[in-house]
Amino acid sequence: MSTMLENLTFKGGVHIPENKDLTSSKAIERAREPKTVFIALHQHVGAPCEAIVKVGDTVKVGQKIGESNAKLSATVHSSVSGQVKSIKKMYTAQGIKCDCIEIESDGLNELDESIGVKSDWTNLSKEEIVNKIKEAGIVGLGGAGFPLHSKLLSAEGTTIDSFILNGAECEPYLTCDHRIMLEEPEKVIYGLEVLMKYFDNCDGYIAVEDNKKDAIDCLSKASSDKDIKIASLKTKFPQGESYRIVDSVLKRVVPQGGRCKDANTLVTNVGTSYAVAEAIQDNKPLYERVVTVTGNGVNEPKNLLAKIGTPIGDLIEQCGGFKGKPGKIIAGGPMTGIALHSLETPIIKETTGIIVLSEEEVKIDKVEPCIKCGECVSVCPVFLEPLYISAYSLKGNMEMANEYNALACVSCGSCSYVCPSKRPLTESINHAQNEIKSKREIS
Repeated sequence: MSTMLENLTFKGGVHIPENKDLTSSKAIERAREPKTVFIALHQHVGAPCEAIVKVGDTVKVGQKIGESNAKLSATVHSSVSGQVKSIKKMYTAQGIKCDCIEIESDGLNELDESIGVKSDWTNLSKEEIVNKIKEAGIVGLGGAGFPLHSKLLSAEGTTIDSFILNGAECEPYLTCDHRIMLEEPEKVIYGLEVLMKYFDNCDGYIAVEDNKKDAIDCLSKASSDKDIKIASLKTKFPQGESYRIVDSVLKRVVPQGGRCKDANTLVTNVGTSYAVAEAIQDNKPLYERVVTVTGNGVNEPKNLLAKIGTPIGDLIEQCGGFKGKPGKIIAGGPMTGIALHSLETPIIKETTGIIVLSEEEVKIDKVEPCIKCGECVSVCPVFLEPLYISAYSLKGNMEMANEYNALACVSCGSCSYVCPSKRPLTESINHAQNEIKSKREIS
């Protein structure tokens, strides 16, 4: 029988206007068939893939078109059937410039022969489970993009007693995970059961913020005969950050510089669990995902099941186009997402949403001197002193920024959000992190 855990939280964080009502009640729609897709060969943490098709080749939906021999990587697949037109450098929705395979769709959606080969997870060995996940190219769909098979294999030799599905979706505007939990709870739970079995039937949790009571109720009902715990989390940001979820649900601390496995647990997104279910049940690779297209700068906000590689302009057009002149277009959430510069930018596996802000919503605040109010310290979920790390970073003193634990920052943006002086806290701390890491690599 499923168990309910309630009112769970962590210390710190901020309360942000949610703006989820634009799409929270909108059922998932299938996006229109794109005429052309641009499949990035680097849409995951780790090494980029190499193309295993060439210009002129004909491909099918779900056909593997890129792979790597690196331990940390994820295969990529075609999301349409058609012809390979080019392989060229492009910026993706994650801000990475990499090789992208341009495929012109023939509109037939002819599936690769391997798709539809069904399996039952109860009869699969650990090796078979991890191989299916690897071949499907499944990565963390909450935005992190960490290859799931690598996460599972990296935990070998440790004692994983808990697996947590992250359904917090704490970023404002985004509702793709919410809709998946409402519309496909059985597949979300199926995927979790597969992952629990991989770790010898460890404890399973699904963690959801309490602003999604309908999703909590839906998952509770669907798991009523399962040994799964539904964890209701207090709504605040960054509740969905993996280390915060481990803290909230299990009251365990992931050590600085460590991983969730060091706290005997693993965390992945509910959408990732859904992808695991599809990979096991139908041998379906990860070539499409749910994307929230929203914001006051778009006419008809929607949750779209979109094919990987679809240009963001195609998705915005399906949502009625721009409402007036857009002020900013963001891939992901407004707190941790990336501003885009082109409507031709293709979505990748990590793309949770496309947010279009109006001109009125986008303004550049004047940066004032720090007033030592301590707000950034009070909201930091990692218990850092962002004002000092930022100050040293801006002065180029990376040694002192490192002394103040710059590398422990999770880049959630909470400090910048609450700063009354509008200091570039998160940006300058990220700069310090990059500089510190670069010096370590050189030495």
